[in-house]
Amino acid sequence: MENFTIYNPVKLHFGSGVLSGLGKAAGAFGKKALLVYGKGSVKANGAYSECTAALGQAGINLFEYGGIKPNPVIEDVDQAAALGREKEVDMVIAVGGGSVIDSAKLLSVAIPATHSAWDFVEGVRKPAAGLPLIAILTLAATGTEMNHYAVIQHDALKKKSGYGHRLMFPRHSFLDPGFTRSVPAHHTAYGITDLVAHSLEAWFGEGEASLTDRFILAILQEAMQYGPMLMKDLENPGLRARIMYAATCALNGMTTPGKKSQDWGVHGVGHCLSVLWDIPHGASLSIAYPAWLELQKDRIPDRITELGQSLFGTSTTAGTIAGFKDFFAGLNSPLSLGQMGIHPTIKEKDELVKVMGTNEVDGLAHRLSGKDHRALAEMML
Repeated sequence: MENFTIYNPVKLHFGSGVLSGLGKAAGAFGKKALLVYGKGSVKANGAYSECTAALGQAGINLFEYGGIKPNPVIEDVDQAAALGREKEVDMVIAVGGGSVIDSAKLLSVAIPATHSAWDFVEGVRKPAAGLPLIAILTLAATGTEMNHYAVIQHDALKKKSGYGHRLMFPRHSFLDPGFTRSVPAHHTAYGITDLVAHSLEAWFGEGEASLTDRFILAILQEAMQYGPMLMKDLENPGLRARIMYAATCALNGMTTPGKKSQDWGVHGVGHCLSVLWDIPHGASLSIAYPAWLELQKDRIPDRITELGQSLFGTSTTAGTIAGFKDFFAGLNSPLSLGQMGIHPTIKEKDELVKVMGTNEVDGLAHRLSGKDHRALAEMML
C-alpha cells in the first residue's frame, strides 16, 4: 500500500432543509455574489427560489449568470468570469448539477485573473487566488460537490479536459435530496452510471489497498441495489438520498488512499463522445465502459473477475461484462452509439479516433494506444 495524505476542506451539509444555513454561510464571505445556474431546471424544482430567498434575507446582493450547458463550455466560464470581475463579487454560488458546479469552480479562479480559464486547463498558467465557492447540488452524479476538479469543453479545439486545483474546493456544499426528485428518469439513470464509472476508475487504478477496495465495492453495491429501485420510484426521498450520498463518496477522495493512481481512460473516451455528438456525460460512460472491459479482458482478467465475483457472483470476465451491461440496460442507459440514434460513417469513425488522439485519451494505469482507440471506436457502435 502506498503512502498517502488525505485533505478535504469541504463542509458538506446533507439532508432535508439544509439550505436554512445558506445565508449564514454566504454572509461570512461578503455581500456580493455571482449566482450561476443552468438552463432553468433549478427554477422548476424550487432550488433557485429557495436559494435566492435565503441569500436575500442575509443581505447578499446577487448577480446572475444562467444557461450553463449540460456539457459545459469554456465560453460560458469566461463570460461569467468577466461579469464577476465587473461587479467585483466576493464569492461564487453555484446552483445545479456537475456542469454548473464545474463551471463555477473554474470561474472562481478565473475572476481574480485577466485571461481565459482555458489557460489553467492547458497548464499555461496557475491560479494565484480563488474566490470562495458555495455549491447547491440538484443532480446526484459527478461528486464535484466535494472535490477540487472540474471538466470543461472547448468546442473549437474539439477538446474536453479535466483540471484540478486546491483553490477550487467548494467552501460549503449543500445537498438536499429533495431537489433531485424532479430530475427526469434519463438524467437520473445517467447520474447513477456516472457514480458507478467513478468507482470503476478507482477500482482499475494502480496499486493494492484492500480497505480502499472495500470502500469502492460498498459504493458500487449501494448504487446497484438502490439505483434500480429509484428508477421505479423516482420521487422516493429515501432512495434519492442514498444515491446522492453514494455519488458524493464515489469522488470525494475516499476511493484513492493507498493506491498509486486511478485510471480515467474510460472518462477520456466518454469525453470524446460528448465533444463530437454532445452525448450526456453519464450516457457516454455506459457506452464506453463495456467496450473498455472487452478491450481489457485478456490483459487484466483477475482484476475484472474479482470485481464480478463481488458484484454479480460470477467468476468469468464474460459474466462480469454481461453483469455491467445488464445493469446499465436496466437503468435505460445506452450501451452503444446506435442506441443514442448515432450511426457513424467511416469518416465519422475516423474523426472519433482522431479526436481521441487530440485529447490524448489514455489510462493512468492501463495505457491506450492508437490501435486501442480504433478498437474502442468499433466496439461502441
